[in-house]
Amino acid sequence: MEDFEKKLSIKDSMEIETENGNCSNKSNGVLHLLRKFLEIQQRRAQAYARLKTGFSEYMKSGGELAYQQLCSEITVEFNDCSKQVLEMESLFLNPDYCRVDLAELLRAVQIQEKQKLNLTATIQVLKKAGRPSERLVNHKNCLFKKPMEHECVHLHEITEAAGTEEAEANAEYDNALKEAIRGVQDAVTTINEHLEEVRYEIAALEAE
Repeated sequence: MEDFEKKLSIKDSMEIETENGNCSNKSNGVLHLLRKFLEIQQRRAQAYARLKTGFSEYMKSGGELAYQQLCSEITVEFNDCSKQVLEMESLFLNPDYCRVDLAELLRAVQIQEKQKLNLTATIQVLKKAGRPSERLVNHKNCLFKKPMEHECVHLHEITEAAGTEEAEANAEYDNALKEAIRGVQDAVTTINEHLEEVRYEIAALEAE
């Protein structure tokens, strides 16, 4: 009987150790994934910095080809980041991890990142176009009678109606730009809040 009790207690302690070992492995796995996720967010931040610099250069020099090439590279980078985060989401939903809370956290970041990217593209499209009243006039439909002289089809009498129309177009443009900028700022704030939650989780796992 004593031997049986000893064996039983040894078995119990072995099971506890195995469970603790599994918990430890899970914690290490979660830590690894969360740290990797923060690295991906860093990659996204660097990609945005490159996009911002490239767009500024394009607005100054008008190098359309270089800007299009940069946009293609950034798109590939963002797609790769999203793919990796989706894989992490699946792992957190897996019974081996069973961390639905972290999967939802990563999903929330993904949604905001998509919003941020769409609105960033909107801002760049609007800035490329410029305010309606400041856009360059295209003279290809004008009549050229002598070299360096042409009869401009754009010359028209400025009426009150035309002035109102231009003012409305400018106001619509300004509102669209402000709304997009505000949207990006809101997305960034929300993303940063979620990343803070990820850092708290990492700190908690490290403290275990």
